[in-house]
Amino acid sequence: MASLDVKASIRVAQGLLRRVQHTAGSLGGLPSIFAIYEPDVSKYKKLPVVYWLSGLTCTDENFSQKAGAFQAACDNEVILVMPDTSPRGEGVPDEEPKVYDFGVGAGFYLNATTEKYKKHYNMYDYVVKELPQYVEANFPASNLRSICGHSMGGHGALTIAMKNPEMYTSASAFAPICNPMNVPWGTKALSLYLGDDKEAWKQYDATELIKSYKGRDLHILCDQGTADNFLTGEVNQLQPLALIAAAQEAKIPVTFRMQAGYDHSYYFISTFIGEHIAHHAKLLHARGSA
Repeated sequence: MASLDVKASIRVAQGLLRRVQHTAGSLGGLPSIFAIYEPDVSKYKKLPVVYWLSGLTCTDENFSQKAGAFQAACDNEVILVMPDTSPRGEGVPDEEPKVYDFGVGAGFYLNATTEKYKKHYNMYDYVVKELPQYVEANFPASNLRSICGHSMGGHGALTIAMKNPEMYTSASAFAPICNPMNVPWGTKALSLYLGDDKEAWKQYDATELIKSYKGRDLHILCDQGTADNFLTGEVNQLQPLALIAAAQEAKIPVTFRMQAGYDHSYYFISTFIGEHIAHHAKLLHARGSA
């Protein structure tokens, strides 16, 4: 167990939330901060982990401060882990002028291949490999994992789970970017991180991945608000119908709920996060006792 560099420690519900900094090799060797919530019961036994991936502009703190998820984590006996959304710090490249939907705060949970970004922007490797290894070596966490996220993080959760079904028991998302290859947020990010080869883009597009998915049932659960401005505005950045149609065509089970009147915010997330955590916990604990 490494000596932990704890930036904050906060008692909430029946557990402890800590913000931990460590050196992230997959992010160019820079320090990265993630948050971890450990229910008190983890003092006596290892618990499965639900990973949360946040959306554009977020850090590890948005979910912790706004989602109201900690009582559900205690009630369902799961650890929560919340990474950052990109590398940060001196030397991390970005576009000029700075925009909210690319670069710092917008890593899109992929491994960049373009020369400018490939050293630092490897959030896929960080979330899939480096962070779980660090968490399981330094905290009372089992190797049973589920993954969920919001918007860009929903895109990350779905693509990561479908690319690694052996690693994740289940996946869920709030208002995910379902088909980034065909929306402005995605085409900007994918072209700058990966270049112009659209075949390479497909590995980070949930709609494309589900068309050829052959893994086990990930019990995918998605919630989308019908009043989401990124769904109903001038540009539909989220494209839930594309994912639903692709899943139906491929005969992949997906529960996709359109929630009447909800927007894109944490008011929406906080309403349903308890159901998502319970969904993951039921499956994680069943797998753990099998």
